Amino acid sequence: MPNRLAHETSPYLLQHADNPVDWWPWSAEAFEEARRRGVPVLLSVGYSSCHWCHVLARESFEDEATAAFMNEHFVSVKVDREERPDVDAVYMEAVQAATGQGGWPMTVFLTPDAEPFYFGTYFPPAPRHGMPSFRQVLEGVRAAWTDRRDEVAEVAGKIVHDLAEREIGHQGAQPPGEQELAQALLGLTREYDAQRGGFGGAPKFPPSMVIEFLLRHHARTGAEGALQMAADTCERMARGGLYDQLGGGFARYSVDRDWTVPHFEKMLYDNALLCRAYAHLWRATGSELARRVALETADFMVRELRTEEGGFASALDADSDDGTGKHVEGAYYVWTPAQLGEVLGADADLAAQYFGVTEAGTFEHGQSVLQLPQQEGVFDAEKVESVKRRLLAKRAERPAPGRDDKVVAAWNGLAVAALAETGAYFDRPDLVEAAVGAADLLVRLHLDDHARLARTSRDGRAGANAGVLEDYGDVAEGFLALASVTGEGVWLEFAGLLLDHVLVRFADPETGALYDTASDAERLIRRPQDPTDNATPSGWTAAAGALLGYAAHTGSEPHRTAAERALGVVRTLGPRVPRFVGWGLAVAEALLDGPREVAIVGPDQRDSRTAVLHRTALLGVAPGAVVAMGTPESDEFPLLVGRPLVGGEAAAYVCRNFTCDAPTTDPERLKTALGG
Repeated sequence: MPNRLAHETSPYLLQHADNPVDWWPWSAEAFEEARRRGVPVLLSVGYSSCHWCHVLARESFEDEATAAFMNEHFVSVKVDREERPDVDAVYMEAVQAATGQGGWPMTVFLTPDAEPFYFGTYFPPAPRHGMPSFRQVLEGVRAAWTDRRDEVAEVAGKIVHDLAEREIGHQGAQPPGEQELAQALLGLTREYDAQRGGFGGAPKFPPSMVIEFLLRHHARTGAEGALQMAADTCERMARGGLYDQLGGGFARYSVDRDWTVPHFEKMLYDNALLCRAYAHLWRATGSELARRVALETADFMVRELRTEEGGFASALDADSDDGTGKHVEGAYYVWTPAQLGEVLGADADLAAQYFGVTEAGTFEHGQSVLQLPQQEGVFDAEKVESVKRRLLAKRAERPAPGRDDKVVAAWNGLAVAALAETGAYFDRPDLVEAAVGAADLLVRLHLDDHARLARTSRDGRAGANAGVLEDYGDVAEGFLALASVTGEGVWLEFAGLLLDHVLVRFADPETGALYDTASDAERLIRRPQDPTDNATPSGWTAAAGALLGYAAHTGSEPHRTAAERALGVVRTLGPRVPRFVGWGLAVAEALLDGPREVAIVGPDQRDSRTAVLHRTALLGVAPGAVVAMGTPESDEFPLLVGRPLVGGEAAAYVCRNFTCDAPTTDPERLKTALGG
């Protein structure tokens, strides 16, 4: 019989709706029930494409005896971290503070007042590798709750107090300047893996936001080392197993330093961020590899993640049926030499050499993840394309990984920006249309009458959870990119509505610090606040970037001041931990550069000279430059006001730091003015 999760919209929660565990969704009623029964709350947090979340569920949550023990001694609450990043952030901070590490699945035991007192991540069904079994943990917590309740309350109180002490000291410092950004670059150089690309050791995550900083820093200063780190990292990732060599798109991370074996889930946010980063790398260098990867990644998102409503699904699972009914990580993506032979016949040896498939294998059980190893010799391009087509067709016959088809506002905002720009750069109007479709869905379904965002939707129905700061920042960023690409000022207006909420509901009026949840959001044991990047830009720096872009478009002093105050934290963190505040550093580069404001005016949008100037403006590498396009009579963009044609022809106006160049009708002069 289904439990209380049967009516939820989250695919992750629905996966647990038939567990024998009497799950509750996160709600006041669940904690009231724990209070009534006098038992602790078992909080389990995960997400749909998380491999070890599925393992824990199979081993413990589907086990009748374990479930019976949980039902008798706890109120069990299941949370999808992608729907409730605020709940996840608060308790993950507690887990990391107490244990020095974190991850998912996250298991936290709480008092009925939601105060945590015992933590962990995955627990096995039997003791192993020094870990207690899940059942031992349950029994130990129950004994402590029953026999040492005062001690439990004391521990919980101390944890909550310690969390409160961890408030970010942000006194509205100045944004970072030349010196801090140079120190950040030096710090990145020290952590750079010159042999393999990327930063740090295994596991290795794609450093999308750091790449954006490096590209912007190079554009502003000419620092060749910054461009080299960005270009080499992008090449190594794209040639490795992290990248899907047949279908395009990137996996979540690499388990090794060489980008060989990925953790196979494919997330919307990674692919949106990387698609945009590779498009920007192409813009800076003309790299053919960057162009191919940007387009293949965009096509992957549209082909495999777009929903019927026009939004983009969250993720594809790492696991899939290996053909025997058993779910195995990576089964959809890996190959053996024998499998290549079955599909390709005489071309199998060429494919094995080209993709680095060996008898020993690069993954498990003699299987290989497809790569593009550096090697001598030239391959026949037509034959390689034929091999890829045949392998892709054969792969399509395998059982596909599951798809988490909820639409997350923030990640769709990232996708809108990536697809709009990639479509514009490479003359792919279909990609721009896909961006417009997702933006339309966000306006139609996620925005209410007061321009407040819902965090998620699914099957055309908005979820009940309120948007958090990253939703407002990333969706505004997407709308601003769409405004620049399409010349439609309505997207600028929608961005402004969202950013007004940031100013009023997310910012501390005293210090300019930003919170991850709104002032009127559900109160948790603390109000989450984190300026550092994780897999996506932090809400703090995403909002700062969108505020800065909006201010450049409109001349709004409150928005620019809010952006500058928010960037004060980057002045502190950038030189110390540059890997974890990449987007903040990228926004700081835009601030130092102006950012530049570009107005393209033409007799009408179908005018060919207008189109050439518009494209030239979009391809300018000046950090964070904003572009407005329209006729002199247009009232859609403030930047167009008072900007006439020049001699009856389309013209470009470039302003920076309250100073404007003379208008030009020459694309080459415009290119030079924008650092091209």
